[in-house]
Amino acid sequence: MASIWRYILAGLGLAALLVGIVAAVYLMLPQPAPAPDISRSKSTANGLFVASFEPERGVIRQGELQSWLLTLKTAAGAPVEGAAITVSGGMPQHDHGLPTSPQATDYLGDGRYRIDGIKFTMSGWWQLRFAISAAVGSDSVVFNIVL
Repeated sequence: MASIWRYILAGLGLAALLVGIVAAVYLMLPQPAPAPDISRSKSTANGLFVASFEPERGVIRQGELQSWLLTLKTAAGAPVEGAAITVSGGMPQHDHGLPTSPQATDYLGDGRYRIDGIKFTMSGWWQLRFAISAAVGSDSVVFNIVL
């Protein structure tokens, strides 16, 4: 009878060891990166503006030059007029910049600015960064686009 208990205890010990090894391996596996925030409207980094960003024709097209609309409002909701806007960006997972040099080309009224020269050459995660300078101050915002 004593030898049966030895086998049972040895089996339980081996099972506990195996569970510990599996748990350690699982905890050491790289965790997937969280999905990027793909919202099209957000507050800027310092909260001076609320920015919205959308394709002018409503559809994101890969491989074609396109225009997007950046709408800027103050935190109180007033349209931002006369802003100086610079655009940069790229693909963070590929560590390269944009294939073009997008620019704010037109002010369309009511805080809306046309951004021309945007081109997404491949599918994946893209970022567009906007540096905004207006009468109320300077701020920035980053939009993530996943194709």
